Amino acid sequence: MEHAAAELPVWSALPFLVLLLSIAVMPTVAAHWWESNLRRAIVTAAITLPFLAWWLGTRGVEGQAQLLHSFEDYLAFIALLGSLYVISGGIHVAGSLSGTPLANTGLLAIGAVLANLIGTTGASMVLLRPLLRANRHRRRQTHLVVFFIFVVSNTAGLLTPLGDPPLYLGFLQGVPFEWTLRLLPEWLVVNGLLLVVFNVVDQKALARDERETRAPLLEEVQQHGPVRIDGALNVAFLVGIALVALARGRGWGHGGRPWPFGVAEAVFAALALAAWFTTSPALRAANRFTFAPMVEVAVLFCGVFLTMTAPLRMLNEHGAGLGLTEPWQCFWMSGLVSAVLDNAPTYLSFAVTLAGRLGIGVDTPRYLAQVAGGEGAELLAAISCGSVFMGALTYVGNGPNFMVKSMAESAGVRMPTFFGYLRWSFPILLPLFALVTWIFFL
Repeated sequence: MEHAAAELPVWSALPFLVLLLSIAVMPTVAAHWWESNLRRAIVTAAITLPFLAWWLGTRGVEGQAQLLHSFEDYLAFIALLGSLYVISGGIHVAGSLSGTPLANTGLLAIGAVLANLIGTTGASMVLLRPLLRANRHRRRQTHLVVFFIFVVSNTAGLLTPLGDPPLYLGFLQGVPFEWTLRLLPEWLVVNGLLLVVFNVVDQKALARDERETRAPLLEEVQQHGPVRIDGALNVAFLVGIALVALARGRGWGHGGRPWPFGVAEAVFAALALAAWFTTSPALRAANRFTFAPMVEVAVLFCGVFLTMTAPLRMLNEHGAGLGLTEPWQCFWMSGLVSAVLDNAPTYLSFAVTLAGRLGIGVDTPRYLAQVAGGEGAELLAAISCGSVFMGALTYVGNGPNFMVKSMAESAGVRMPTFFGYLRWSFPILLPLFALVTWIFFL
């Protein structure tokens, strides 16, 4: 039996790559067939189960522990996203907002702030439906959702550990809660410029719609009714999720140590159940709430988290050989890997590599506190920015991306395929990230 510490064969990363390729290609070559979550589950299982059998049969006790850790990460990921999805599904913004470019830009700006309080997932679930409802008269809506994913679902969540899963993992490993506020300049540049670009694109889209339909669309989208928030109790539940996440990282009630796995997840589930049973079904019906988007994320990311055990292990074992000594290198490498491996485990892998290079033992409780407070602070800042920002490059870069895509499609918005999304993200985001590199990381 091969020991878990032995060299991993290169082909062990193939199941992950095949799964990623399936997610990218199937919506294009077999769109109708791929719409079924059952069929997605069959494909995921067909790719993942042979990998699990090989890993459990050859990697020894340590390998089994690594796989268990990946599965626990997946369960924690799903518990947080699922609870936020269920709770926010009971918050209905009644009335109608204006669908003008200025109003749409303002809504994204509100989401950019809100994401740091209730997470990119919570903000996405709360604000996507009002955005689509405000623009229901417009023919071109794809760009609205794409930029929504860019900002609200990703780049906005940089300022607090509650904002995005990578920063939350760093918080659990000792990064001080207020440390990410030092990233405010990077946050302002990226989100500010994205809002400007979005406003220009939205104005052009509205003008094209008016030319093609020869209808006074601007007058129609300016019409709106009184806005009110129904399901206010769910706002309290969202605050509860944020407080539990904070308590877990601070170790409240556990001697300052992070809570054992399962405790926070059980509380998340309890809050979600409380929200489900105390929310009027009429509110969820008004939101067109279904579990389909959450099931899609749960099915696909189960395979992603399990099969990524091998490539992440390779990154951990050989990360020091990458020669990441400059902030710009950390920014781009962590970011590009985040775009295809999901940004939460990628952030932790690069942070572990950085700690090891600095001689900081990862078995030490809250080991990242030494990184954040020492000579590795600048490199950790680059890793944080890369992981959060570049999660927007693909649908699999961050959990909320797929959920927003699925919800938009359920509302009748034609969303781009995996590669079609890249035709939006690369031309817009890569030059922006190059500018960020020049300003902050050179």
